[in-house]
Amino acid sequence: MKIIITGSNGLLGQKLLHKLRQDSSVELIATSNGENRVSEKKGYTYFNLDVTNNSAVAQLVANEKPQVVINTAAMTNVDLCESERKACDALNVDGVRYLADACDKIDAHLIQISTDFIFDGEDGPYTEEDEPNPLSYYGLSKLKSEQLLQAHSVKWTVLRTIIVFGVAEKLSKGNIVIWAKGALEKGDSLNIIDDQFRAPTLAEDLADICILAAKKKAFGIFNASGKDIMSIYEIVERIAKYYGKSTENLNKISTETLKQKAGRPPKTGFILDKSRNELGYNPHSFEECLSIIDQQLKTIY
Repeated sequence: MKIIITGSNGLLGQKLLHKLRQDSSVELIATSNGENRVSEKKGYTYFNLDVTNNSAVAQLVANEKPQVVINTAAMTNVDLCESERKACDALNVDGVRYLADACDKIDAHLIQISTDFIFDGEDGPYTEEDEPNPLSYYGLSKLKSEQLLQAHSVKWTVLRTIIVFGVAEKLSKGNIVIWAKGALEKGDSLNIIDDQFRAPTLAEDLADICILAAKKKAFGIFNASGKDIMSIYEIVERIAKYYGKSTENLNKISTETLKQKAGRPPKTGFILDKSRNELGYNPHSFEECLSIIDQQLKTIY
């Protein structure tokens, strides 16, 4: 099976690259916008690809003729999406359309990553059938990409995820677990919101369900988050407990005090039954995730 990854410099993209380049049944093409930032260069071919460039997308997919494209390229800074809506739509909506059009022409299967932010958070945790109602432009852009695929003739999978975290090389942005670990080790005073509830997702778990969906060419929407739903405060609290750090410098604050540009859903989280039953998805517990990251920080990077 030939697979193209977009966004291979990102956290999820790197995890997919490392898993798939070692799979003898897969011919892997990795793409990202700019140079390849991954130090391991063996086991795959790399192309510079901007998914907002329709002709470049069409040409690469037509030339390489993959069976599956896994699209991890996205604009995910929620507040930036609120103020930079054209850029957000270019990457999160138009880029998906270009990939869908290109995949459709060669009968390839497109896997798209979506988000819990398509929901308003009034009635979480959510199943795949629950009614979306995004509070932010980021959430709306991701919902638009889902709707685009549902109306398209391309074969597709949508994997909805929540707060992806993990360790990778030269990332352009951080993630909550790595940030919190560093801040706790320094003994910083931290103001953490306690009125938003999420199910954070280890990047390896999300990569695994991408691969399961690719191998099965699974059609439809699947939830793809971590299994533990907790407040943002509890996430940091559990990181502190795992590393034996004091929580006396942790202060609970409300979302309202942050005055963020974009709205956030108060409680999401996903019901994972469909993904477990149909794809064999089995994410780690949060403490297992921390153990995996701990080993990586010691040995890999």
